[in-house]
Amino acid sequence: MKYFGGVEGGATHSRLVICDEQGSAVALTSGLGTNHWMVGIPEVARRISDMVERAKEEAGIEQDVRLTSLGLSLSGCEQEATNRELEKEMHNAFPDISESYIVCSDTMGSVFTASPIGGMVVISGTGSNALLRNPDGSTYTCGGWGHFMGDEGSAFHIAHRAMKIVFDDIDNLEKSRYPIDRVWELIKLHFNVDTRFDLLPHCYAKFDKPFYASLCKKIAHAADQDDALSMSLFNEAGRCIARSIAALTPKVQTELVKTGDLSVVCVGSVWHSWHLLKEGFEHEMHKHDIPFDLKLVTITKSMAYGACYLAADAIDHQLPRNYLDNFDVMYHYRTKEKTTNGLGSSSSSNGCQSIPSVESIAVQA
Repeated sequence: MKYFGGVEGGATHSRLVICDEQGSAVALTSGLGTNHWMVGIPEVARRISDMVERAKEEAGIEQDVRLTSLGLSLSGCEQEATNRELEKEMHNAFPDISESYIVCSDTMGSVFTASPIGGMVVISGTGSNALLRNPDGSTYTCGGWGHFMGDEGSAFHIAHRAMKIVFDDIDNLEKSRYPIDRVWELIKLHFNVDTRFDLLPHCYAKFDKPFYASLCKKIAHAADQDDALSMSLFNEAGRCIARSIAALTPKVQTELVKTGDLSVVCVGSVWHSWHLLKEGFEHEMHKHDIPFDLKLVTITKSMAYGACYLAADAIDHQLPRNYLDNFDVMYHYRTKEKTTNGLGSSSSSNGCQSIPSVESIAVQA
């Protein structure tokens, strides 16, 4: 019996699946984050080895039985040089794990969980990233540069924008369009602080990106209770996400949109608040002339399956799979009505910090 594995690796946590020759999962397990920029390549390899060992034990597979292939679809794996370094580390440090590897970004695993020919994926979780994979193998990205250079539309970006708006308002540097009281109380509660000075260790010496980003969940709850500033932050995030999609659409090959739709795989916890993102998303998409509709889908299985498929395909093994079991359609953006109404002109923007008017928020509330 041959076994095939796949790992979905994020900054905060990871998941692993092992499938048999019929494509059925025989083991599923989870582990710590596997972004090598955060913990280093040797530690990533150790964490992957730990997950595989636990999964083998769960499936009743002897530890000395190597997987036929193992796909590693990990956050931070966008460069071929470091990907090859991780593969080498796995072979050298843990020779009993797998016979072959394929290492790629976490976005790639998402695409191939939903389609065998490619597509687009937009990750909006702790961080953010967008990737297009065409049927000919060409790939294009927008974002994915981390919190220092980007992460627009992510949980971190929403949390950081909230804190920046509060700081600037209290400093009288730039007054917020909306009352800051609710968000400021949430910030103090989340970080267990009383003053802005108490926050500085969390921004520098004790910076913990996943914890910092998790403030977003509290902001989402406040937005659901009609707090105007919180609502505006998600509206802004929706616009940012739309811009990343629009940036990649000129590179889409015809084969991907033969049905008239481009499937966009939506990954990450921020998408759970789609009802808060939707207005900003639609408002921004109306500014761009896109010649096909967008079908936003959510993965119903771990992206580890996509990584498993990729690794099996890389060694020309036809692992059975049913893609329709792997996703649900969340939203359909149709461009026909927008185009016939003359709203299809493109526009440009220098960032994602535009916030809707008070009237717009009032209507939502």
